[in-house]
Amino acid sequence: MDSSSKLFEQRESIRVEALRIGFDACGFARVDEVESSMCDAYRRWLDEGKQAQMAYLGNHLDLREDPRQLYLGARTMICVALNYYPVRFQPRENPQFAYYSYGDDYHEVMRRKLRQLAVFVTALSGDEGRVCCDTAPVRERYWAVRAGLGFIGKNAQLIIPGRGSFFFLGELLTTLELPPDNPVSSRCGDCRLCMEHCPTGAIVAPGEVDARLCISCQTIENRGDISSFVAERMGNRVYGCDTCQLCCPWNKSATPSVHPEFVLTEELFALDADRFETMTSDEYSRIFRRSAVKRAKYAGLKRNFEIWKKNRNGGEK
Repeated sequence: MDSSSKLFEQRESIRVEALRIGFDACGFARVDEVESSMCDAYRRWLDEGKQAQMAYLGNHLDLREDPRQLYLGARTMICVALNYYPVRFQPRENPQFAYYSYGDDYHEVMRRKLRQLAVFVTALSGDEGRVCCDTAPVRERYWAVRAGLGFIGKNAQLIIPGRGSFFFLGELLTTLELPPDNPVSSRCGDCRLCMEHCPTGAIVAPGEVDARLCISCQTIENRGDISSFVAERMGNRVYGCDTCQLCCPWNKSATPSVHPEFVLTEELFALDADRFETMTSDEYSRIFRRSAVKRAKYAGLKRNFEIWKKNRNGGEK
């Protein structure tokens, strides 16, 4: 077997192992500098303050723009996706949480599965590799496109053709020089439904979100007061927002996740207005001890609930 055939065989063996572990998609990209036009656009976005309270997005720009510095000797980015579309949903009359927060914290689930994959890859490469899951300065959606998983929609989400956008993303950097998959080009066409349906107009241009207006960012990352403009448009949401995904035609083909870790917990299912009203800090910690909702903090979630009550009463206090 020549070296080229061996590399293809290694790549496909890794893909098979990734699917066996439970990932729903796996692709490969050659590690290089991020395209300069993408870097320039990102820096302009930061300069305009559209990252809102997420100041950390301006950290380590050198690593974001060249992941070879994140893991020395890296030649391949292995990109994976994990479906989290719900099997069942909250009662509509209850304060609403974004689908991705229904079950266990995805950081922990993805990291655990990625480490399993890393063990397999290490046997081929001889090095440990670097696992990343929204915890390292990696442009996840950019690399997922480069690895052939999907394209970035006008809502700035990664969309997997025929499967939708309700996926968590993760990466594994390795020194193996594996054949890359072909990138996927945009397939949004003339559709602007996500831009038209965003309650606050936060999608200010195709693929560009102003986090100062984004309900998801403001209900999770904002530690202070939420502007009246955003608050009045939060509707029945208390944590995150799925509107730009729910109206996307690509998500008509979304199928429920088979991963038990992401099933709506019984306590979240039962978290109605009365329980929310009386929820203490200790109860919050217990209910969300394994959840990504911890990011919002107890005070932030109770602030959001007060807005929910006001919106439910037609804007009256």
